[in-house]
Amino acid sequence: MVSIVIPTYNRASYLAEAVQSVLDQTYFQKPSQQHEFEILIIDDGSTDKTGRLLASWPKQVKYYFQEHSGVSRARNHGLELARGDFIAFLDSDDLWLKDKIGVQMSFMKAFPEAKVCYTEEIWIKKGVWANPKKKHKKYSGWIFDKVLPLCLISLSSALFRREVFDIIGMFDESLPACEDYDFGLRLAQKFPVYLISKPLIIKRGGHPNQLSRKYWGMDRFRIEALEKMLRLGLSPEQERLVRQEIVRKARILVGGFLKRNKKTEAEKYLFLIKKYKFPEFQDKMEVK
Repeated sequence: MVSIVIPTYNRASYLAEAVQSVLDQTYFQKPSQQHEFEILIIDDGSTDKTGRLLASWPKQVKYYFQEHSGVSRARNHGLELARGDFIAFLDSDDLWLKDKIGVQMSFMKAFPEAKVCYTEEIWIKKGVWANPKKKHKKYSGWIFDKVLPLCLISLSSALFRREVFDIIGMFDESLPACEDYDFGLRLAQKFPVYLISKPLIIKRGGHPNQLSRKYWGMDRFRIEALEKMLRLGLSPEQERLVRQEIVRKARILVGGFLKRNKKTEAEKYLFLIKKYKFPEFQDKMEVK
């Protein structure tokens, strides 16, 4: 069985299309093969008409409502309910192309040692096709060093064997944002992450209720995730890379807070720069 977890919050206008893109998967429609699947919609306290959409969907679509607790709790709720040997996530504003699951299941069957694979993406922002920047280039294999600067592993594009979550845990519910970055760090530290170099999902962005538009200074949450990694038994080289990335992100935050005349916040990240930088590097930043 493949379990598909779709967290959603006040996105009724997108959700129906997202669910239909799962139902349209060719892998689930082959008459000669019985490929069992379930779609778990976790409604994180929506106040729009999300709950009323359920009536038009087949029995494989299951709807669960929770009090508004954040996307990490919604995904974890879905994982707790999921019965599948394979787990996929789909953000409710994204879409799968019809061969997505079929291509990934073929890969997983061909390479039984693989625990996770992800795909290339098509980006649409505010209804317009967008080209990813060079920094968004995706990689395959042991990619821990590649996921440190930013979140490269789109959860909507990934397919996991269930045991991944037994080994690295679930999503950090204490993070208001960048929970996918935090998860990607833990994933890439433990497993090779295989890229299928074919765009098999559509990511739709630019709408007002995206988390990335809600918070300024997302590196605050990424630094929290990086500090957590230092407690997870990294190799000396991995620790060096993580410390280096904390310093880099802290420098950006110090500059941003000073520009906004928030000296107390700037001091916090200046302290982290001094804490994590290597002695051979002298830091010239100070808060005056």
